[in-house]
Amino acid sequence: MPKETKRQLQIGELIRRNFGQVLQAEGSYIYGSEIFVTVTSVKMTPDMGIAKIYVSIFNAPELSAKEEVITKLRKNLWRLKSGLVHRIKRHVRRIPHLDIYLDETLDEMYNLNNVFDTLRATNQLGEEE
Repeated sequence: MPKETKRQLQIGELIRRNFGQVLQAEGSYIYGSEIFVTVTSVKMTPDMGIAKIYVSIFNAPELSAKEEVITKLRKNLWRLKSGLVHRIKRHVRRIPHLDIYLDETLDEMYNLNNVFDTLRATNQLGEEE
């Protein structure tokens, strides 16, 4: 996989920051006020035509609840995109198509920590250095 260019990284970061603010403003209307959604990263295609937005979802304990939030975000993408356009239109030539994906990295990290805690509690890790 080719390395992202400086421009891809810049536009990705611009979208990440501004899309996060759009989620803060519009998110409660889409998925409710109990659920917290954060933008973890944005990957731009080389032609800057597509922005792949990765989000983490908190206060939704089950994967099915997280998938439901992703579905709601995708259904309301026009609303989110218009908020993003309002914020970044002066900084980009054209607005990319937005794709939203669930980032499960933090969930996997918590699961691994729980496994290690269980192994430590049952003394199956051996002696720590």
